Amino acid sequence: MTTQVQKTVFIGVGNPFRSDDGAGRAVVRRLRAEIPPDVKVLEETGDGAELFEAWKGADCVILVDAVQSGAPPGTIHRLDARMEKLPTWFSHASTHSFGVAEAIELARKIGDLPAQLIVYGIEGLDFSAGTRLSPEVAEVVPAAANLILQEILHLPTARSASPS
Repeated sequence: MTTQVQKTVFIGVGNPFRSDDGAGRAVVRRLRAEIPPDVKVLEETGDGAELFEAWKGADCVILVDAVQSGAPPGTIHRLDARMEKLPTWFSHASTHSFGVAEAIELARKIGDLPAQLIVYGIEGLDFSAGTRLSPEVAEVVPAAANLILQEILHLPTARSASPS
């Protein structure tokens, strides 16, 4: 008998043309070569409908996006969206009225959340037009990438499935 393999999706969310809003995508780009091949890696704008499609059928989703909570720029937040509702500030930086937090809460209401949904938020500073991250956000991208990589590497996947 074999252990069922977990389908994992890692999603970097953001608009790379709105400065710090591109933080989630910057983390994905930094990690893409290090992510195990059995993990699906995506870059999304944050549109709720896109997110529903992106995590469809996944057992585990790890998502990273820029946020504005009032914490110091560069703060890294980690939330277990299965265990807690996302704070209202999570979608504040979104350009979509139906963004990450709304997609997660709708999926919760209709019983369609993945079994595991971990959301990382990187506190942004500048969401104006531009393609560069602020220094405070750029400085924490490697740390956020490392945290997420460690989490992915410790998930039950094909690497840990074995015949009994």
